[in-house]
Amino acid sequence: MSLYLLFAHEPYYPLPAREINTSVVAAACLLHPHVKQPDGIRIHQYLGQGRRPGEIVPLATLTQELGGGAHWPKVGDWEAVVADLVRLIRNEGCDALSLAPPSSAPCCAAAPTARSASSTRPPRMHLLWPPGPKSSPGPGTPAPRLGRIGQCSMAW
Repeated sequence: MSLYLLFAHEPYYPLPAREINTSVVAAACLLHPHVKQPDGIRIHQYLGQGRRPGEIVPLATLTQELGGGAHWPKVGDWEAVVADLVRLIRNEGCDALSLAPPSSAPCCAAAPTARSASSTRPPRMHLLWPPGPKSSPGPGTPAPRLGRIGQCSMAW
C-alpha cells in the first residue's frame, strides 16, 4: 500500500537562500537499513493502520493518535528516525518531496480542495510542482517523481 509520511525537520539549504524544512517520503523509506531500527519498522507498521492507499500522514497526526505523544516510546524514537530520514534525503538515499517555507521561493506547493462541511472524507490536497527554469529539478532529482503524486488524501 502506498502511504506517505509528512514531517517538519531542522532546515537545510541545498541551494543558496533556499531553506528546506519539511519533507514527504514514501512510508517504505522507514524500512531503510540506515534508518534507526526497529523504530522505523514499528513506525511504518503504525503508520499503515487504518489508512487508505495514497494518504499523506503528517507526523503530527501520529503524535495526536499516540495520546499527544505519550505513547511514542512504545512505537519508536521518532526524532532519531526523522534525523535518519533527513540524512537519507540529503544523500539521495530515498525519494522525497522537499518543501520550503512560504517566505522563501518554494519548490512546490500544497493546495487544499474544497469539501462540504458534512463530508466524512478526509480533505484532498493537490501537490504542485511549478514549471520553469527556477523551479525545475536537476538531473537525477527524485522530487518530481513524488511531485507527480497528484491528488492524494491528507490524514488529519
